[in-house]
Amino acid sequence: MHNTLPETPAAMPDYDLQACRKLMRGGSKSFFAASLLLPARVCAPASALYAFCRLADDAIDLGQDPAAEMAGLRRRLDAIYDGRPGPQDADRALAHVVHRFALPRLLLDALLEGFLWDADGRRYETLEDVQDYAARVAGTVGAMMALVMGAQTQRALARACELGIAMQLTNIARDVGEDARNGRLYLPRAWLREAGIDPDAWLRAPSFDAAIAGVVDRLLQAAETLYRRAEHGVAELPRDCRSAILAARLVYAEIGVQLQREGLDSVSRRTVVSKRRKLALIARAAGAALRPPPPLIGVPALPAVQFLVDAAAAQPLAAAVLPVPAVSPRRSFDERMAVVIGLFERQAAQGRAYR
Repeated sequence: MHNTLPETPAAMPDYDLQACRKLMRGGSKSFFAASLLLPARVCAPASALYAFCRLADDAIDLGQDPAAEMAGLRRRLDAIYDGRPGPQDADRALAHVVHRFALPRLLLDALLEGFLWDADGRRYETLEDVQDYAARVAGTVGAMMALVMGAQTQRALARACELGIAMQLTNIARDVGEDARNGRLYLPRAWLREAGIDPDAWLRAPSFDAAIAGVVDRLLQAAETLYRRAEHGVAELPRDCRSAILAARLVYAEIGVQLQREGLDSVSRRTVVSKRRKLALIARAAGAALRPPPPLIGVPALPAVQFLVDAAAAQPLAAAVLPVPAVSPRRSFDERMAVVIGLFERQAAQGRAYR
């Protein structure tokens, strides 16, 4: 296997892409299914981004020395941005994506920083602290996906980052008990104290009661505000991407709705949205994505994502909107829907979604 990129990176090599898709299919069935709703020109880069993010998260989270793993990942990024990726399929695939779409290095560095925050056991005192974390582990992905799809305005980039944060807040609300049993607490500690809960004592013996339910509900309300804002970014995406992103927004927000129906207990159980409900929301997205939302005027980017928006907006637009050769025959939305429905019907009980 060669260790350098061709001078003109046209399409991602098939062996790189297949390895990335295999990793994504094995790691997150929901993410893999959602990616198939995207047009072919976006699906391949999305697979490459997921593969590198997944491997990087595992390396830092599961490694014996997170700082050493971080140093190694930064060296791999150095090689990728220099156009000389290592032999790993994920690195070679990511190199094609970052050079074709001019992805700013800052986005990937911020993502790795968020993973390191996890490994370091960082404490989150306020909602703004949690948003800073979510901006790194999820807002960065929103920014990179927006560039790959061809977003051309700072407003669209801001909404993409905020959608990532909304999804991460939903993840946190859903996984309170699981995180606590792993020694991690992402709920704002100030909110817990306001509800009469000692954060450290609760973390040592997590339990569910009305007080913790109120904090979870408060976080879901913060997520919902960002979900509503994100719809305005969807309207600014290329038409062939809108349905997939709106479907992701609706399905993820539904996790919070279902959690509220179940009494907000995410300590002793893990909320799951039924396959039937997911499919109904995906179908709803097909038509809703074509209707513009009401005007959202004068709403600045969330402070936590402004540095991501600035970095993404500074890239030359021409690089981000170059046509990418399709890696599979172009499918209509209905055809992509049929594939996703089949995946959901065959999907076994899923484990924890990739964060």
